[in-house]
Amino acid sequence: MDNRFSFKKGWNQLPQAKVPEARERIIKALGLQVSTSFYYRLYGKCEPKVSEAQAIEEIFHSYGITDIWGD
Repeated sequence: MDNRFSFKKGWNQLPQAKVPEARERIIKALGLQVSTSFYYRLYGKCEPKVSEAQAIEEIFHSYGITDIWGD
């Protein structure tokens, strides 16, 4: 299944030691209240707003990851 709104590809490139930090940064940047909202976005179940996509890209770029979108 093609899921262009998922950022799982970038997520899988994160060093394991950075996963909790990156998760918290994304949750804070997107203003999410529950973990379900995070996972809906991670797996591309909902289309991100432009501002959300930009925030996600900035966070991944800070870890040197540029190929972010997709499964």
